[in-house]
Amino acid sequence: MQADPHAMMQAGLNLIAQAMSIYDDDLQLVTCNRPFREMFDLPPELARPGAPFEATIRFLVQRGEYGPVDDEDVAVRRRVEQALAFQPHYMERSRANGRTISVEGAPLPQGGWVTVYTDITHIKQHEGLLRARSEELSEQLLTRAEELAAANRKLQATNAALSEAKRELTEMEARIRLTTEMMPAHIAHVSADRVYTYSNRRLNAIMPGRPSNILGLHMADVLGTQAYQAVLPYVEIAQEGRASSFEFTDEASSRRIRTATTPDGDGGVYILSQDVTEETQTRNALQQTRRRELAAQMTSGMAHDFSNLLTIILGSQSRLLRMDLSEEAQPLVSATLSAAKRGGRLLDRIAAMTTGRDYTPAPCDPAALLRDLQTLATSALPDGLRFTLEDRLGPGRLMLDSGQVQDSLLNLILNARDACGGAGQITLTAARLKETWLEFTVTDTGPGFSPEALKRGLDPFYTTKGGEGSGLGLAMVYDMAKLAGGRVRLENTTSGARVTLRLPLREAPRPAEPGLALLVEDSPDLRDAIRDMLRAQGHAVIEAASTEEALTLATQVPGVTLILSDITLEGASTGLDLLDRLPANAPPCYLMTSLRPDHPLHRAAKSRAPVLRKPFTGADLGQFLATGQQP
Repeated sequence: MQADPHAMMQAGLNLIAQAMSIYDDDLQLVTCNRPFREMFDLPPELARPGAPFEATIRFLVQRGEYGPVDDEDVAVRRRVEQALAFQPHYMERSRANGRTISVEGAPLPQGGWVTVYTDITHIKQHEGLLRARSEELSEQLLTRAEELAAANRKLQATNAALSEAKRELTEMEARIRLTTEMMPAHIAHVSADRVYTYSNRRLNAIMPGRPSNILGLHMADVLGTQAYQAVLPYVEIAQEGRASSFEFTDEASSRRIRTATTPDGDGGVYILSQDVTEETQTRNALQQTRRRELAAQMTSGMAHDFSNLLTIILGSQSRLLRMDLSEEAQPLVSATLSAAKRGGRLLDRIAAMTTGRDYTPAPCDPAALLRDLQTLATSALPDGLRFTLEDRLGPGRLMLDSGQVQDSLLNLILNARDACGGAGQITLTAARLKETWLEFTVTDTGPGFSPEALKRGLDPFYTTKGGEGSGLGLAMVYDMAKLAGGRVRLENTTSGARVTLRLPLREAPRPAEPGLALLVEDSPDLRDAIRDMLRAQGHAVIEAASTEEALTLATQVPGVTLILSDITLEGASTGLDLLDRLPANAPPCYLMTSLRPDHPLHRAAKSRAPVLRKPFTGADLGQFLATGQQP
């Protein structure tokens, strides 16, 4: 049979030789031991939990425990007020029965206080004998000895209080450290000579490749030359007494880092660093979207007018062809028709750049995408031009707009074909870069880029093909990359040219199996309806209405298997903020919205996670969770 923990604790307290009592902050008895009851000969009702402190004091006053008193109520009230102050104290007093006791009280962190009563009669008797039998000792020495004895007992009580305070500080420090370890940021302090004196263990998560235990190390040794040089000017500003915030790209990990520095007043600096790579990628995508919208507004009117002019030109030239023209005029009319038609195609490509479809990532098998691309590319290359595909991505699905990615890569391959002149080698390499980027590299053995092409190759309408090129191929690849939050780089190698296309690396969420779903929706009616849909598919559901509530549930409730969140939520934070603040080991997050497809938040969300447009049915939701795609 399992022992009663309360009974075991009470038995242990009874074995203590000293009398002890614990009262809560309402001055009601929590517990006491047998020596306490016996020392003061308390009746049973005053030794039970819940007994009022005031009743116990009144009983002791009436028994003469505190000697003669003029007013019983005043004496009781004075001692109750002293107890309510909850101040540590030590005192010694003589009892009515001739015994002497010490009283040591200390407040408890949770409220209330504990008091220990020790019978020190024998100690006082020894002190009396010492005074009576040591005639050779002066009165001053005896008094000093008594004072030291009393001081020693008081010091013991103070040491106990200090030990309790130290324990509380240790617990507080442990809580603070636990809090800093849970934050998705690196928090550190460096001394005036830039040596780490404090750090949570998050540096490696923010800047992969760095050590986790960095106490006692210099910043330059921990961060490396490039990152240290990027941070150093702002650390120096903080050491001069001014706080600052800045961003830099850590080349060693390809991460974008936002750092804040705060002076500590003694030459040291507090440093907080966050990985904002995904935020920066999303911000770049939004900026590119705004540029496209502006370009669309500027070009739509011009394109309309040019289309009308080209239509007139085409009509006039067609009429001329039907006339009886001289042999010299026929080629001129044909050339004019060809140029006008080419102008129409050029307008179509401009429209595609400025008002083309958005970058819409969805779960994709990159190996299958590359196999299809190889088939398309091989059929478009002449016999003398070899094509090699190096797939280093490994297994797993990724979030990609497969159509736009394939079109862009095919565009780069065809550009390389034209540069090689029908013979040579083209190589496409696909690889992961530090689990941050998906990198496609197209190299060729052609003449390489000219200095001007390296500088202007991504500009719209710039071409090295003369009248045969529109100058929009690389520009469209660049546009796609920026919409996705990625980048394009042109460079030469020792044997030709190289174009590198980097896209954000996003693992596709696993198809949702029935489990515990966290539903984040601020409309109660919608929440009820979607909850029923999820339950119909076998999910258990917990709910939140805001980002803060969702984060609390996602981090504290075990077993959450998926998160389904609206983009617009209660409060200032959005579903995108929820994505940013979820821990790295969070379950897959799916978004839903009633925002228009061209809304900036909708566009940004589609570059980050699967998005389901409202309204939807239960079948739509099931298909969406299974495939990550809009039904």
